[in-house]
Amino acid sequence: MPPLPVPATADGRAGLAALLARPATAVVAVDFDGTLSPIVPDPEAARATPAATAALHRLAPVLGGLAIITGRPARDAAERAGVTGLAGLTVFGLYGRQRLAGDRFTAAPPPPGLVRAKAELPAMVAAAGADGSWIEDKGDSVAVHTRRTADPVGMISRLRAPMARLAAGTGLTLEPGRMVLELLPPGADKGQALRGLASEVSASAVMFCGDDVGDLPAFAAVRALRDDGTAGLAVCSGSAEVPELAAEVDLVVDGPGEVADLLAAIADAVGAP
Repeated sequence: MPPLPVPATADGRAGLAALLARPATAVVAVDFDGTLSPIVPDPEAARATPAATAALHRLAPVLGGLAIITGRPARDAAERAGVTGLAGLTVFGLYGRQRLAGDRFTAAPPPPGLVRAKAELPAMVAAAGADGSWIEDKGDSVAVHTRRTADPVGMISRLRAPMARLAAGTGLTLEPGRMVLELLPPGADKGQALRGLASEVSASAVMFCGDDVGDLPAFAAVRALRDDGTAGLAVCSGSAEVPELAAEVDLVVDGPGEVADLLAAIADAVGAP
Protein backbone atom coordinates (compact mmCIF):
# COMPACT_ATOMS: atom_id res chain seq x y z
CA MET A 1 0.00 0.00 0.00
CA PRO A 2 1.13 3.62 -0.52
CA PRO A 3 2.72 5.23 2.53
CA LEU A 4 0.82 7.72 4.64
CA PRO A 5 1.06 11.21 3.11
CA VAL A 6 2.50 14.02 5.22
CA PRO A 7 0.14 16.94 5.90
CA ALA A 8 1.45 20.35 4.87
CA THR A 9 0.66 22.04 8.20
CA ALA A 10 1.97 21.44 11.70
CA ASP A 11 -1.60 21.22 13.02
CA GLY A 12 -2.43 18.62 10.41
CA ARG A 13 0.65 16.55 11.23
CA ALA A 14 -0.28 16.68 14.91
CA GLY A 15 -3.84 15.67 14.05
CA LEU A 16 -2.74 12.65 12.06
CA ALA A 17 -0.28 11.60 14.75
CA ALA A 18 -3.01 11.81 17.42
CA LEU A 19 -5.41 9.76 15.27
CA LEU A 20 -2.83 7.02 14.79
CA ALA A 21 -1.81 7.02 18.45
CA ARG A 22 -5.37 6.60 19.80
CA PRO A 23 -7.66 5.28 17.06
CA ALA A 24 -10.22 3.96 19.55
CA THR A 25 -11.08 7.55 20.49
CA ALA A 26 -10.62 9.10 17.04
CA VAL A 27 -13.27 10.12 14.51
CA VAL A 28 -12.82 9.80 10.74
CA ALA A 29 -15.52 11.30 8.53
CA VAL A 30 -15.72 11.60 4.75
CA ASP A 31 -17.97 13.08 2.11
CA PHE A 32 -19.40 10.81 -0.60
CA ASP A 33 -19.51 12.38 -4.10
CA GLY A 34 -16.04 13.41 -5.24
CA THR A 35 -14.48 11.84 -2.15
CA LEU A 36 -15.49 8.19 -1.89
CA SER A 37 -16.99 8.18 -5.38
CA PRO A 38 -15.68 9.88 -8.53
CA ILE A 39 -17.85 12.68 -9.88
CA VAL A 40 -19.88 11.25 -12.77
CA PRO A 41 -22.24 12.91 -15.30
CA ASP A 42 -25.25 11.04 -13.90
CA PRO A 43 -25.41 11.14 -10.07
CA GLU A 44 -27.47 7.97 -10.14
CA ALA A 45 -24.40 6.15 -11.45
CA ALA A 46 -22.15 7.21 -8.56
CA ARG A 47 -20.60 4.46 -6.47
CA ALA A 48 -17.75 4.42 -3.96
CA THR A 49 -14.59 2.89 -5.34
CA PRO A 50 -14.12 -0.74 -4.24
CA ALA A 51 -10.92 0.28 -2.46
CA ALA A 52 -12.75 2.96 -0.46
CA THR A 53 -15.50 0.52 0.54
CA ALA A 54 -12.92 -2.02 1.65
CA ALA A 55 -11.07 0.60 3.72
CA LEU A 56 -14.28 1.71 5.47
CA HIS A 57 -15.05 -1.89 6.41
CA ARG A 58 -11.57 -2.24 7.88
CA LEU A 59 -11.74 1.02 9.84
CA ALA A 60 -15.24 0.67 11.33
CA PRO A 61 -14.29 -1.80 14.10
CA VAL A 62 -11.20 0.07 15.29
CA LEU A 63 -12.20 3.75 15.40
CA GLY A 64 -14.13 5.66 18.00
CA GLY A 65 -16.35 6.97 15.23
CA LEU A 66 -16.52 6.51 11.46
CA ALA A 67 -18.95 8.51 9.37
CA ILE A 68 -20.06 9.50 5.91
CA ILE A 69 -21.42 13.06 5.93
CA THR A 70 -23.13 13.86 2.65
CA GLY A 71 -25.78 15.88 0.87
CA ARG A 72 -27.35 12.65 -0.37
CA PRO A 73 -30.13 10.91 1.57
CA ALA A 74 -28.54 8.68 4.19
CA ARG A 75 -29.88 5.35 2.96
CA ASP A 76 -28.93 6.18 -0.62
CA ALA A 77 -25.36 7.06 0.38
CA ALA A 78 -24.99 3.92 2.50
CA GLU A 79 -26.06 1.70 -0.39
CA ARG A 80 -23.80 3.45 -2.90
CA ALA A 81 -20.86 3.27 -0.50
CA GLY A 82 -21.40 -0.44 0.11
CA VAL A 83 -21.76 0.05 3.88
CA THR A 84 -25.47 -0.61 4.55
CA GLY A 85 -25.78 -2.04 8.06
CA LEU A 86 -22.03 -1.79 8.77
CA ALA A 87 -21.56 -1.71 12.55
CA GLY A 88 -19.46 1.21 13.74
CA LEU A 89 -20.31 3.49 10.81
CA THR A 90 -22.85 6.32 10.85
CA VAL A 91 -24.20 7.99 7.71
CA PHE A 92 -25.35 11.59 8.08
CA GLY A 93 -27.55 12.38 5.09
CA LEU A 94 -28.83 15.70 3.75
CA TYR A 95 -26.03 17.60 5.50
CA GLY A 96 -26.85 16.01 8.86
CA ARG A 97 -30.67 16.18 8.81
CA GLN A 98 -30.79 12.41 8.48
CA ARG A 99 -28.84 9.88 10.50
CA LEU A 100 -28.45 6.17 9.78
CA ALA A 101 -26.53 3.93 12.19
CA GLY A 102 -26.99 0.24 11.50
CA ASP A 103 -30.74 -0.13 11.01
CA ARG A 104 -31.60 2.90 13.19
CA PHE A 105 -32.78 5.86 11.07
CA THR A 106 -33.79 9.30 12.32
CA ALA A 107 -34.65 12.47 10.39
CA ALA A 108 -35.82 16.00 11.02
CA PRO A 109 -39.21 16.87 9.47
CA PRO A 110 -39.05 18.87 6.20
CA PRO A 111 -40.32 22.48 6.29
CA PRO A 112 -43.61 23.40 4.55
CA GLY A 113 -41.86 25.64 2.01
CA LEU A 114 -40.16 22.66 0.41
CA VAL A 115 -43.42 21.56 -1.26
CA ARG A 116 -43.77 24.95 -2.95
CA ALA A 117 -40.12 24.99 -4.03
CA LYS A 118 -40.44 21.58 -5.68
CA ALA A 119 -43.57 22.70 -7.51
CA GLU A 120 -42.06 25.93 -8.85
CA LEU A 121 -38.55 24.74 -9.67
CA PRO A 122 -39.24 22.92 -13.00
CA ALA A 123 -40.73 26.05 -14.61
CA MET A 124 -37.85 28.15 -13.30
CA VAL A 125 -35.28 25.78 -14.79
CA ALA A 126 -37.15 25.71 -18.11
CA ALA A 127 -37.28 29.52 -18.22
CA ALA A 128 -33.50 29.62 -17.81
CA GLY A 129 -33.13 27.45 -20.92
CA ALA A 130 -31.33 24.75 -18.96
CA ASP A 131 -31.58 22.03 -21.62
CA GLY A 132 -29.86 18.92 -20.33
CA SER A 133 -30.21 19.87 -16.67
CA TRP A 134 -31.58 17.36 -14.20
CA ILE A 135 -33.75 18.01 -11.13
CA GLU A 136 -33.09 15.59 -8.28
CA ASP A 137 -35.76 15.25 -5.58
CA LYS A 138 -33.99 14.06 -2.44
CA GLY A 139 -37.09 14.05 -0.30
CA ASP A 140 -35.99 16.69 2.20
CA SER A 141 -34.26 18.81 -0.46
CA VAL A 142 -34.24 19.36 -4.22
CA ALA A 143 -31.23 19.97 -6.47
CA VAL A 144 -30.58 21.08 -10.04
CA HIS A 145 -27.59 19.47 -11.77
CA THR A 146 -26.08 21.22 -14.79
CA ARG A 147 -23.13 18.94 -15.58
CA ARG A 148 -24.88 17.50 -18.65
CA THR A 149 -25.76 20.89 -20.17
CA ALA A 150 -23.77 22.50 -22.99
CA ASP A 151 -22.46 25.18 -20.59
CA PRO A 152 -22.55 23.82 -17.01
CA VAL A 153 -20.80 26.80 -15.39
CA GLY A 154 -22.84 29.37 -17.31
CA MET A 155 -26.06 27.58 -16.42
CA ILE A 156 -25.16 27.65 -12.73
CA SER A 157 -24.69 31.43 -13.05
CA ARG A 158 -28.08 31.85 -14.73
CA LEU A 159 -29.91 29.74 -12.16
CA ARG A 160 -28.25 31.14 -9.05
CA ALA A 161 -30.27 34.37 -8.71
CA PRO A 162 -33.75 32.94 -9.38
CA MET A 163 -33.07 29.96 -7.13
CA ALA A 164 -31.85 32.32 -4.39
CA ARG A 165 -35.13 34.21 -4.66
CA LEU A 166 -37.07 30.94 -4.46
CA ALA A 167 -35.06 29.92 -1.40
CA ALA A 168 -35.77 33.25 0.31
CA GLY A 169 -39.48 32.96 -0.46
CA THR A 170 -39.83 29.42 0.86
CA GLY A 171 -37.64 29.55 3.94
CA LEU A 172 -34.96 27.33 2.43
CA THR A 173 -31.19 27.62 1.98
CA LEU A 174 -29.41 27.67 -1.38
CA GLU A 175 -26.37 25.39 -1.30
CA PRO A 176 -23.93 25.45 -4.25
CA GLY A 177 -21.84 22.47 -5.26
CA ARG A 178 -19.91 21.02 -8.18
CA MET A 179 -22.22 21.87 -11.12
CA VAL A 180 -25.24 21.70 -8.81
CA LEU A 181 -27.47 24.10 -6.87
CA GLU A 182 -29.56 22.68 -4.05
CA LEU A 183 -32.50 24.00 -2.05
CA LEU A 184 -32.53 22.53 1.44
CA PRO A 185 -33.93 23.25 4.90
CA PRO A 186 -31.86 25.66 6.99
CA GLY A 187 -30.12 24.77 10.20
CA ALA A 188 -28.09 21.74 9.15
CA ASP A 189 -24.56 21.54 7.82
CA LYS A 190 -21.73 19.05 7.77
CA GLY A 191 -19.84 20.91 10.47
CA GLN A 192 -22.66 20.45 12.98
CA ALA A 193 -22.82 16.74 12.20
CA LEU A 194 -19.06 16.36 12.66
CA ARG A 195 -18.97 18.27 15.92
CA GLY A 196 -21.91 16.30 17.25
CA LEU A 197 -20.24 12.97 16.54
CA ALA A 198 -16.95 14.16 18.04
CA SER A 199 -18.80 15.17 21.21
CA GLU A 200 -20.65 11.84 21.44
CA VAL A 201 -17.45 9.80 21.47
CA SER A 202 -15.32 12.36 23.37
CA ALA A 203 -12.95 12.33 20.41
CA SER A 204 -9.24 12.79 20.98
CA ALA A 205 -8.70 13.43 17.24
CA VAL A 206 -10.88 14.18 14.23
CA MET A 207 -10.27 13.85 10.49
CA PHE A 208 -12.64 15.05 7.77
CA CYS A 209 -12.17 14.63 4.02
CA GLY A 210 -14.29 16.44 1.42
CA ASP A 211 -14.10 17.94 -2.03
CA ASP A 212 -16.64 20.76 -2.41
CA VAL A 213 -17.85 24.07 -0.97
CA GLY A 214 -20.54 22.18 0.95
CA ASP A 215 -17.68 20.69 2.97
CA LEU A 216 -16.38 24.07 4.16
CA PRO A 217 -18.43 23.94 7.40
CA ALA A 218 -16.83 20.59 8.24
CA PHE A 219 -13.34 21.98 7.58
CA ALA A 220 -14.24 24.92 9.85
CA ALA A 221 -15.42 22.43 12.49
CA VAL A 222 -12.02 20.72 12.41
CA ARG A 223 -10.36 24.08 13.09
CA ALA A 224 -12.85 24.89 15.87
CA LEU A 225 -12.29 21.52 17.51
CA ARG A 226 -8.55 22.13 17.41
CA ASP A 227 -9.09 25.46 19.15
CA ASP A 228 -10.98 23.54 21.85
CA GLY A 229 -8.13 21.07 22.32
CA THR A 230 -9.10 18.19 20.00
CA ALA A 231 -6.43 17.30 17.46
CA GLY A 232 -7.67 17.58 13.88
CA LEU A 233 -6.81 16.94 10.25
CA ALA A 234 -8.68 18.48 7.30
CA VAL A 235 -8.20 16.70 3.97
CA CYS A 236 -9.28 17.80 0.49
CA SER A 237 -10.05 15.37 -2.31
CA GLY A 238 -8.56 17.73 -4.86
CA SER A 239 -10.02 18.69 -8.23
CA ALA A 240 -9.59 21.36 -10.86
CA GLU A 241 -13.24 22.37 -10.37
CA VAL A 242 -12.82 23.61 -6.79
CA PRO A 243 -9.14 24.59 -6.42
CA GLU A 244 -9.90 27.14 -3.70
CA LEU A 245 -10.47 24.36 -1.14
CA ALA A 246 -6.74 23.66 -0.95
CA ALA A 247 -6.29 26.79 1.18
CA GLU A 248 -8.80 25.47 3.75
CA VAL A 249 -7.12 22.15 4.56
CA ASP A 250 -3.98 20.53 5.92
CA LEU A 251 -3.60 17.88 3.23
CA VAL A 252 -4.64 17.65 -0.43
CA VAL A 253 -4.90 14.24 -2.10
CA ASP A 254 -5.63 13.58 -5.75
CA GLY A 255 -9.29 12.62 -5.88
CA PRO A 256 -11.17 9.52 -4.71
CA GLY A 257 -8.38 7.12 -5.67
CA GLU A 258 -5.96 8.74 -3.23
CA VAL A 259 -8.71 9.15 -0.62
CA ALA A 260 -9.06 5.37 -0.67
CA ASP A 261 -5.28 5.03 -0.42
CA LEU A 262 -5.26 7.36 2.60
CA LEU A 263 -8.00 5.43 4.38
CA ALA A 264 -6.26 2.14 3.67
CA ALA A 265 -2.92 3.51 4.88
CA ILE A 266 -4.57 4.64 8.12
CA ALA A 267 -6.10 1.18 8.50
CA ASP A 268 -2.66 -0.39 8.02
CA ALA A 269 -1.05 2.02 10.48
CA VAL A 270 -3.53 1.27 13.28
CA GLY A 271 -3.46 -2.48 12.70
CA ALA A 272 -6.98 -2.83 11.33
CA PRO A 273 -7.81 -6.34 10.07
